[in-house]
Amino acid sequence: MIPRSKTWLTFGEAFDLPLVVDLRTAARALGLCPGTAYKLIHQGGFPCRLLRLGRQYRIPTADLLRALGIEERPVYPADLQAGADLAEQRHRAPEFEMEDYA
Repeated sequence: MIPRSKTWLTFGEAFDLPLVVDLRTAARALGLCPGTAYKLIHQGGFPCRLLRLGRQYRIPTADLLRALGIEERPVYPADLQAGADLAEQRHRAPEFEMEDYA
C-alpha cells in the first residue's frame, strides 16, 4: 500500500497514545488515509482488532503497536540508569533519617 498520510506517527508519539485510539489516528500510524482504513474495515482486512462504539471505531493501542511490529515499549540505557539512581536514592534515604535522629 502507498502511504497517503502526510505525517506518520513517530515512535515517541506512538508510545504516548492512550489505551484506545480513533480510526484516524490508527490510519495515520499505519500510513493510510482514513478512506482506505474504512475500505479495509468493510472488506474485513483492517490489521487490528476493532471496537465498534455506536457509529465510531476505536482501536486498542496494544493491537495497533503489534500490527506495526512493536511488541513492547523499548527500554533505553537512560531509563535503566534513571531507575538505578532512584533505587540508590531510596536505599540511602533511611540512612540519612537515622543519622539525623541519632
